[in-house]
Amino acid sequence: MHYGGHWIAPFLFAALIWRDKWSRAGLVIASANLIDLDHLLADPIFDPNRCSIGFHLLHGWEAAIIYVLMLGVPRWWVRAFAIGAIWHLAVDYGDCVMMQAA
Repeated sequence: MHYGGHWIAPFLFAALIWRDKWSRAGLVIASANLIDLDHLLADPIFDPNRCSIGFHLLHGWEAAIIYVLMLGVPRWWVRAFAIGAIWHLAVDYGDCVMMQAA
């Protein structure tokens, strides 16, 4: 479910919002997964028991505010990236919730 959320859902969003350029928009939305580069700053880089939300720099509330503000930029690709980043945080948050339930 996690990887489908990060790699399939962006193209579904793009097809709903930007039908005429869904493949390009899907790539831009999916490119928001680059915010995971902030994991490289953590030690260890990957910890399956760690919640990304609030731990990594680009997964915090400050970054989320910037992503929401990006929705107001009058360029389709900036809004597409912002949608992707916000969706990325939502998918990661879902993982955090499932980790707590387990």
